[in-house]
Amino acid sequence: MAESTASDGLLALWHSFRLPLLVALATGLAILRLRRVLQTRSKAATASSIPSSPRSLSPEKKPRLDELTSTVEKKDTKALDSGRISPKPAVGPKRVTGKKPIKTAGRRTDAAPAEVEQPVTFIQPIIFWASLTGSTERYAKVLLEDLRAAAQTKTDPENRERGLLPPQIYDLAEVDYDDYFTTAPKPPSTSPGTRYVYLFLIPSYNIDTILDTFLAHLDETHHDFRIDTGSLSSLAGYAVFGFGDKEGWPTEEEGFCSQAKELDRWMAKLSNKKRAYPLGFGDVKNDAQAALKEWTEGVQDILGDIVEHGSLGEGVPGSGDPLESDEEESDDEESDESKSKIRKGRKPQAVVDLEDIKMGADAQVGGSPIPVDFTIAGTSQGIQPTEKEMVPKTSPTYTSLTKQGYTIVGSHSGVKICRWTKSALRGRGSCYKFSFYGIRSHLCMEATPSLSCSNKCIFCWRHGTNPVGTTWRWKVDSPDLIFDGIKEGHYKKIKQMRGVPGVRAERFAEAMRIRHCALSLVGEPIFYPHINPFLDLLHSEHISSFLVCNAQHPDQLETLNRVTQLYVSIDASNRESLRKIDRPLHRDFWERFQRCLDILREKRHVQRTVFRLTLVKGFNIDDEVVGYANLVEKALPCFIEIKGVTYCGTSTSAGAGLTMQNVPFYEEIQEFVLSLNKELERRGLDYGIAAEHAHSCCALLASRRFYVNGKWHSRIDYPRFFELLEREKADGTTFRPEDYMMETAEWALWGNGGFDPNDERVYAKGKKKALKAAEPAAAAEAEAEA
Repeated sequence: MAESTASDGLLALWHSFRLPLLVALATGLAILRLRRVLQTRSKAATASSIPSSPRSLSPEKKPRLDELTSTVEKKDTKALDSGRISPKPAVGPKRVTGKKPIKTAGRRTDAAPAEVEQPVTFIQPIIFWASLTGSTERYAKVLLEDLRAAAQTKTDPENRERGLLPPQIYDLAEVDYDDYFTTAPKPPSTSPGTRYVYLFLIPSYNIDTILDTFLAHLDETHHDFRIDTGSLSSLAGYAVFGFGDKEGWPTEEEGFCSQAKELDRWMAKLSNKKRAYPLGFGDVKNDAQAALKEWTEGVQDILGDIVEHGSLGEGVPGSGDPLESDEEESDDEESDESKSKIRKGRKPQAVVDLEDIKMGADAQVGGSPIPVDFTIAGTSQGIQPTEKEMVPKTSPTYTSLTKQGYTIVGSHSGVKICRWTKSALRGRGSCYKFSFYGIRSHLCMEATPSLSCSNKCIFCWRHGTNPVGTTWRWKVDSPDLIFDGIKEGHYKKIKQMRGVPGVRAERFAEAMRIRHCALSLVGEPIFYPHINPFLDLLHSEHISSFLVCNAQHPDQLETLNRVTQLYVSIDASNRESLRKIDRPLHRDFWERFQRCLDILREKRHVQRTVFRLTLVKGFNIDDEVVGYANLVEKALPCFIEIKGVTYCGTSTSAGAGLTMQNVPFYEEIQEFVLSLNKELERRGLDYGIAAEHAHSCCALLASRRFYVNGKWHSRIDYPRFFELLEREKADGTTFRPEDYMMETAEWALWGNGGFDPNDERVYAKGKKKALKAAEPAAAAEAEAEA
């Protein structure tokens, strides 16, 4: 009975105080919860100054498993005499974190927003090699010694905070790939500005070796979803040199240096295209040592540039190459889908016709400059330079031309590398000038001392953006300023090509010495008042001169000094056709044109003279063979180039009535060449079909003066030309074009296509089958005509 009474009392007590107790309990739990939240936020705020990625911590501060268990062990590493350093063994499971790329001003960077990257102070080269027989190891040690010597010369003794460090060297069979190729090694805490450059010496084998495992690791790393695709982007750069045997694999397609090529491709992807120097090749039974030495010299120059400037260059990572209007796409670096997205995202650029606007800079010039008409003056003496610039930096002309890839030199000159230069550097063929005249495109500089022209041709590649005029009314820059400026601009653009996939190291090295200059970029070179002193500067450095004029400046043509080859654009065979195609500014354009032909006839035994016919379907092909034959009969040029127009696809061309329908097929060019040759033979003119370059849709007719002992000699002996030129200046001994001619290559002759067999032709999609199908028919037609 007593127990029942106690239970009833407790129940009554619970019912009386249950509400306050529940409220107190809930309040206590809420306070505990709030306290935990505040503690968590306090810890996060304290850690906000620490880099977000564990990889960014210095080795001494990284949280390690042995630190958490209070059993810290310090292990010393010893450097070997050969420069090899044993990598530290990793403790605990590896954790790989990538950095989200940031796109700024069209350039991809690899610094995370929360991480400030240290400026580059030291460059640490690391040499990786692989070998079964030991030969590559010997080459690697030679490279090691060369870079050691370079480290001593490229480090300023007065500035110990910047320079090139002595190289390290590793055998790929002994290193842990995760330490070097899953992510790049972090710089030491004592020198956070140190950046690494990987250099690879790789042979190629047809058996399973460590290289197969290594390349498979790079493949897996790139495709591992847990790792950033650019996990090696913190490198300062990389370069690959491959050793192969041309006896077993004569060409790259048959396997020559195939594993080096594959390594170069994977490293480009993992490093975000930080190719510091082009892929080099060496034949172990022929030129391996010499090729490696040349490659090493180029690498040393690049390492010096990185030490000086802190990076590979501006623009696209690796190449530093700004986007140009005729740039070739890198087919092995980007997917077709990404290319289409880029193209769709580009906004069309407005095209400005400089004849129809008045540049704002004109208003800033005090007074009106006195115009000097060089189209009616025979000499350039007495020219008073004015303050007005042809292409001011603030003008729309400057903006448009620089966007197209030009480097503007001074106030009226320019330089640019063409797509054939890029093609030759990649072993994909040179332009027609190599087939016809022996000019390798990667040794040629395309420039002009005058961006202004007196025509507005409907097929002009420069979209009507260059200035036009009939008189020189601008400031005149000195020949020395132009010569130094265009060389500097050309070499800078060549250097920017070092990161482009497929560039051959030996051709890149050759390209750093200009051998030819095509004065045909844009505008009218002969319009420049000091053209003769400018040509003397070219010839003084044994740079050949190929000058192109538009037959509108006869006085300048008459006083022109000797050039290696003189072109005149013959774009039509009659007055009306010439007016529609060239759209000349001179009212007496046809009379000027005819007078230039007379001058060419007089010069034909002093200069190598060339007619350049640009055929535009619907404008100057139909029923004009007889008219062109009349012009040839009048001027008797040494050579006649016949080329199909290249459509530039602009509103300017469309407004003039030019579309893709006006671009002739090569079969039509061949038919025109055969018809013109037949007409010249009918008139008794001694010409013949000498060569062709089907890739450029171009063919060459030549005077029989250059047909010796049953063979065509359209090529030029350049050393002989400069020898004769120097002798002429010394004692006045004159010479003729026949004195420096060379035999045309067999593959360049008419009917053989004209593509260098040492290069690899790259076809656009669908064109290869069509061209192969057309070859038998073309050959049969040529044989029938012969």
